[in-house]
Amino acid sequence: MALHPTVAAVRLGVRQVIGELTPGSTVLVACSGGADSLALLSAVVFEARAHAVRVVGVTVDHQLQDGSADHAARVVDQMRALGVDESVTATVSVTAEGVGPEAAARQARYDVLAELATRLDADQVLLGHTLDDQAETVLLGLARGSGGRSLAGMRRSFEVFRRPLLDVTRADTETACVTEGIEFWTDPHNSDEQFTRVRVRTTVLPMLEHELGPGIARTLARTADQLRADTSYLDAVADAALAEAVTDGGLAIERLSRMDVAVRGRVLRLAAVAAGSPPGELFHEHVVAVDRLVMQWHGQKGVDLPGHVRALRAGDVLGFERGLNR
Repeated sequence: MALHPTVAAVRLGVRQVIGELTPGSTVLVACSGGADSLALLSAVVFEARAHAVRVVGVTVDHQLQDGSADHAARVVDQMRALGVDESVTATVSVTAEGVGPEAAARQARYDVLAELATRLDADQVLLGHTLDDQAETVLLGLARGSGGRSLAGMRRSFEVFRRPLLDVTRADTETACVTEGIEFWTDPHNSDEQFTRVRVRTTVLPMLEHELGPGIARTLARTADQLRADTSYLDAVADAALAEAVTDGGLAIERLSRMDVAVRGRVLRLAAVAAGSPPGELFHEHVVAVDRLVMQWHGQKGVDLPGHVRALRAGDVLGFERGLNR
């Protein structure tokens, strides 16, 4: 019997990623029990046989909903039924200090996945983000005026993490699950319109499809791909510029002021993130405000940033400090 196109699409995305691995490697797959992550896990288990790769399924219990432990146990049962070599439940405590609850949960999830990857000597951690997630990310970046970084969307790979399904739609993952007889869970938060991302998913993207024609999500995702190479290059330039600007107590104003504005903004953002400001909560307006301390300083006291970080200037040095109480 011919392989269903949606199953083939998911497997192709996985094959392109785990094909990088050597036989005997270990890969972690983050699985929430939703269609995206279950379709991903099923494809990884299938492709891993040909590549002699060990598959560990991981579900993260954020303890944010009633019955979350029972749900995690059901996901573990599903992962085992799909044929993983090992299954893990990671329970985390989400503390939203200086950031929104979504950002706090995301950071807790990435932290525990990275920790497990180190503990289990895994070469990759696979995430189930789809083309639709990418399109939503680009639209949110446009709405926030967050610049090229947000328009470049989610990276296909960073550190130990990989996103094999960024060319696959959410509808494809759901169809793939149905085709393979996999029951999937629908997170109630995904239909709660108090969340901006949900409104983008349920209202904004469908409206754009209706008014501008089909294929908007794919076009937005393609735009992200095109911008990502430029962003990666500028980020590399900014990394080098940041290292050159470091001085006792912070960053040298004289060196910052000589940078091109495109590089200086990235340097200031990198410094703020290094000081503890969450990347997902640090927006363009924050960076612009810090830039005024460099280029338009008139004795202002400082700039408060997400994550209880404060940027302040002392003479010819720009510094960043972090504290819970301001």
